[in-house]
Amino acid sequence: MREIHRVCSFEIVGPYTLNIRFDDDTEQRINFEPVLGGELFRPLRDLSVFNQAQLDSEVDTLVWPNGADFDPATLHNWPEVVDALIAQTEKWESVAA
Repeated sequence: MREIHRVCSFEIVGPYTLNIRFDDDTEQRINFEPVLGGELFRPLRDLSVFNQAQLDSEVDTLVWPNGADFDPATLHNWPEVVDALIAQTEKWESVAA
C-alpha cells in the first residue's frame, strides 16, 4: 500500500530550492532546477514564476500559477525518485530541441 504524505509548509531557501516540511515531521531540502523541463515545468525556470509557489491546502502539496505541481509522496521521497525525474526531464528536453 502506498503511503500518503501531506506538505504542511515550505520556505524558499535559495534559487529553485525549497525546504519542505511534511505531516510526519520530516523535511526535504529540494533543488528543483534539474527537473524544470518539459511543457509544464519549464516555465518555472523563470525564478519570478518559481517563487510564486503556494501550498494548496486542498491537495496538500505545492502548486504554481501555471498548474505545475508535484505529488506530495514524490516530494517526501525525493532522494529515491530524483534520478528518474532528471532522466525524464532530459528526455523531454531532447524531444523539444
